[in-house]
Amino acid sequence: MTAALYFTAAHRVEVRDEARPAPGAGQVLVRTIVSGISAGTEMLIYRGLAPAELPADEHLTALAGTLAFPLKYGYAAVGEIVEVGQGVGREHLGRRVFAFHPHQTHFVVPLAEAFEVPAGLAPEQAVLLPNAETAVNLVHDGRPMAGEQIVVFGQGIVGLLTTALLARHAPAALVTFDRHALRRRSSLALGATASLEPLAPDEIERFAASLGAESGYPGADLTYELTGDPATLEPALRVTGFDGRVIIGSWYGRQPARLDLGGRFHRSRIRTMSSQVSTIAPDLRGRWSRTRRLRFALAFLESLRPSTLITHRIPFAEAERAYRCLADDPSEVLQVVLTYPDEA
Repeated sequence: MTAALYFTAAHRVEVRDEARPAPGAGQVLVRTIVSGISAGTEMLIYRGLAPAELPADEHLTALAGTLAFPLKYGYAAVGEIVEVGQGVGREHLGRRVFAFHPHQTHFVVPLAEAFEVPAGLAPEQAVLLPNAETAVNLVHDGRPMAGEQIVVFGQGIVGLLTTALLARHAPAALVTFDRHALRRRSSLALGATASLEPLAPDEIERFAASLGAESGYPGADLTYELTGDPATLEPALRVTGFDGRVIIGSWYGRQPARLDLGGRFHRSRIRTMSSQVSTIAPDLRGRWSRTRRLRFALAFLESLRPSTLITHRIPFAEAERAYRCLADDPSEVLQVVLTYPDEA
């Protein structure tokens, strides 16, 4: 048997027993060691805020179907290959791999979709691969330049990893915002020049002007909105300078975003872009493939060794507690991982 996690209704998950799958030709059976919970998309599903009619993911074979309840979801599993199908060499047995797969104790994937985890990367660090790939995609879409003034709203896991990558581009300023002190401290440790609590509406223009105290350019050259809160999009636009870029990495699900696009915005020539990791920017597709981006994201994680970002380790059998933790008290949470029994 295997056990799989199902989202059955808003604020409800349950673990169900299923027949253990057997690998077919070209496939492998993976015993899960650890899986990561997405505080973004998964929590929208958990809260009942995801559009039920939307395909779960059109690019991941393990996420067929829609976001309607009941469904299996999740895309960050690390495990060990314990069985191989026809045409797959036995030398793959025992290898640790990452797969974009929902939370369950055992699963089958094509060998080509089981990415080997480098020996120097712990399984719980490897579950951050989708977040790291998302951070790479966000940086690709933002096109940061050395000396720019950059602002990032939201320092969840994706925001923190994006900040760590942006810090390597020599910005003149890299200012982040988050309401939780733990996230702000982590942001500074990863390279932010300042990490602040969200601003009151009457403080935004003063902050934007202060960014240009030395450069003479008031506001952010590049702003990221990564909070998942549509109310943050307007402050993100207001801190951005003339001809600046705003990259929207949040997915709001069914939550509407209400914006005041009068006043200064009309004359600002600000460019906004949605950024989502399932595709690559059209002008980069001649040089960048999904495989190249994943490999770079793995190398980035190896260099970062983000153990301190894993704050909660909860047994798979107690998965409901993990989601309640994220929903009810996010102030002390960065990344929650589910751990699995050590059995063949």
